[in-house]
Amino acid sequence: MRILTFTGKGGVGKTSVSAATAVRLSEMGYRTLVLSTDPAHSLSDSFNLNLGSEPTKIKQNLDAIEVNPYVDLKENWQAVQKFYTKIFMAQGVSGVMADEMTILPGMEELFSLLRIKRYKASGLYDVLVLDTAPTGETLRLLSLPDTLSWGMKAVKNVTKYIVKPLSKPLSKMSDKIAFYIPPADAIDSVDQVFDELEDIREILTDNSKSTVRLVMNAEKMSIKETMRALTYLNLYGFKVDMVLVNRLLDTHENSGYLENWKNIQQKYLGEIESSFSPLPVKKLRMYEQEIVGLKSLEQFARDMYGDTDPSLVMFDEPPIKFVRNGDVYEVQLKLMFANPVDIDVWVTGDELYVHIGNQRKIITLPISLTGLEPGDAFFKDKWLHIPFDLNRHEQSGVNNKQYNKVYN
Repeated sequence: MRILTFTGKGGVGKTSVSAATAVRLSEMGYRTLVLSTDPAHSLSDSFNLNLGSEPTKIKQNLDAIEVNPYVDLKENWQAVQKFYTKIFMAQGVSGVMADEMTILPGMEELFSLLRIKRYKASGLYDVLVLDTAPTGETLRLLSLPDTLSWGMKAVKNVTKYIVKPLSKPLSKMSDKIAFYIPPADAIDSVDQVFDELEDIREILTDNSKSTVRLVMNAEKMSIKETMRALTYLNLYGFKVDMVLVNRLLDTHENSGYLENWKNIQQKYLGEIESSFSPLPVKKLRMYEQEIVGLKSLEQFARDMYGDTDPSLVMFDEPPIKFVRNGDVYEVQLKLMFANPVDIDVWVTGDELYVHIGNQRKIITLPISLTGLEPGDAFFKDKWLHIPFDLNRHEQSGVNNKQYNKVYN
């Protein structure tokens, strides 16, 4: 199943772009599902139809859904939530507060992501189009498999090696002890969520099937946010294959009092094309009327793609590479708009940490590099190069940790 994720700054028109892309795909014969993960859904408004938490048929080959994270949370986490709510309430915590305390940060978004695996496994769709929240929320959503995996792994290990072996003998000792032993369905829920978390990571970072498309307007703040988004998406291993610049005024017509605004757009458009090269930049015009309903979306899709198949990978370059030159192994990350002085790199055990701003990526290193110190990281042609000399076998301190500040 092909996965297309659209994101961008709030208000740039990504829902219209997502919906129109889905419409065009369905016209080309692809069984298509467009899915909104934005808590403030507007996909219903775009189609001018009521959508629910399960797929609604829009037309032939096209379904749409607005995910309700609380429905998914109940379905996947209810057994765990029920057990811990009981524990908290026994300690005097009120019912509502106890329910809230059983939900880990990011859980609502996580269960929205699990739908991707479900629809992929179903075989019902050829293409999944994700209409996501504004950039910051989307980065949080897409990075969840990375950021939550360590916590879920700890919970799973405690469950597997401590709770399960001791649950039966302890439950027979007294009713008081048995009260604190999680039931089998709660233990199974934790195991299942962890396993699916790993699967989601693989699906979203499969760069042959899953790509991200950035929607922006030709405005300074939108450009800057899109630059940051591209940097962080590449950091997490997501392939971006297109940039779409929406709501451009027609240069061949007099726009009245908007003429000055048109000149500003053209100035920024040149900056966008030069800055984001070699990514393809698609230019989308401002329409005389709002894009609402199937007829408008069909026209928008034709203008956007012409005869091009929207499911094609528009730019094929992996954001993370492992390259070997002789005895030097390099981990390379494409970070087009990162400031080298803001990047920190270090290694702990078999994990490489790359920290930029408020984002951190953890990369599991090949076995051959485990225990090696990274050399001095450097920035070249928008790529961060982190070298490992295979001839160096010394450990990097007590914690096996080596910090590198990156410079040009």
